[in-house]
Amino acid sequence: MIPPGEILRISFRSLRANKMRSALTMLGIIIGVAAVIAMFAVGTGANRQIAETISGMGSNLLMILPGATTSGGARMRLSSDSALTLEDARAILEECPAVEDVAPVRRGTAQIVYGNANWSTTVWGTNPSITNVREWVIESGRNMNDSDIRSASKVCILGQTVAKELFGGMNPIGEIVRVNKVPMQVIGLMESKGGSSTGSDQDDIMFVPVTTAQKRLFGSRGPGGLNNIMAKAKSSELLSEAEIQIGNLLELRHRIRPGQERDFTIRNLQEFMDAARESTRIMALLLASIASVSLLVGGIGIMNIMLVSVTERTREIGIRMALGARTRDILAQFLSEAIIMSLLGGIFGMAMGALGATLLSRYAGWQTIISPFSVVLAVAFSAGIGIFFGFFPAWKASQLNPIDALRHE
Repeated sequence: MIPPGEILRISFRSLRANKMRSALTMLGIIIGVAAVIAMFAVGTGANRQIAETISGMGSNLLMILPGATTSGGARMRLSSDSALTLEDARAILEECPAVEDVAPVRRGTAQIVYGNANWSTTVWGTNPSITNVREWVIESGRNMNDSDIRSASKVCILGQTVAKELFGGMNPIGEIVRVNKVPMQVIGLMESKGGSSTGSDQDDIMFVPVTTAQKRLFGSRGPGGLNNIMAKAKSSELLSEAEIQIGNLLELRHRIRPGQERDFTIRNLQEFMDAARESTRIMALLLASIASVSLLVGGIGIMNIMLVSVTERTREIGIRMALGARTRDILAQFLSEAIIMSLLGGIFGMAMGALGATLLSRYAGWQTIISPFSVVLAVAFSAGIGIFFGFFPAWKASQLNPIDALRHE
């Protein structure tokens, strides 16, 4: 029996004797493995980005928005100042057992001025619960309190971007800024949250008491109109129950009769994000499946070249058999050649896949993550292809009759 080390040495020598043919045979494996790794990296990165988006928006979040109404057969969008009220927000918190916290929002854009500096930003009129509902953290200073809400206090909390544009590196706590010409004291500074998945700056924001936004900044045409109400369920398992409870309560409060269209909309953002994540996962698997076709083509190329090699080396096989090589020695030699080509193709393919993922991340702006699973899967698949497609040519070589092989020209 020929030692395994000798079989590997013979296999490498045979592959080196036909460098160009071996390289072209491996090319299909290289492209297939690179494509699979790159596609898995894109899919994993997209899932991570969606998870970060969920984390940035807050967990177990429900968004209640003004809906639409039908009048005289004409369907129209309700004004955001007329459908939802502060009383609705308080009722949701008090009467919906599955809801942990509620933050009403009256939103608008305002010009913020401090000394000679000014900055236009989004101002959210809300309540102290916004930090819990949206999982924002106050870095310094304090949060709003119930007294600020009741008295419509002229106080504000700044996001990091607003603070940087107005104050540079100076501590803004206690300073007075003018918001649409209304003087307000800075009482807090938010911790940085960075950009969102849509590219918007989550730190370019200012918070004020919701009553201040209604009475002093943006007004309120309705009885306490809000742009939306954010509700946080007590757990992810209670999201659907919280959605049902809020819907039933608001139907009762807004006097919506059975069969009548709601004047509000409830969006379960967790379900939306889960659906987006599942769509991204399926798309990544689809792309990886398409990319794996290259591996199949590469495997067929290996089989083809190995069959040609068996034909070309028939006399060599006959000589080795005459010198004492057994059937399994010939089988092991040709099978090892196929496996070596597949593994080398897998290694080069890993390098190309990692490079491709890096280039996509750098120049296309896609978040890519190369997972160990995708690397192991691609290499294992390439080795499996070598065994599967290399076995038949190796078996065919091992079954040659030594006498006929020696007569072959």
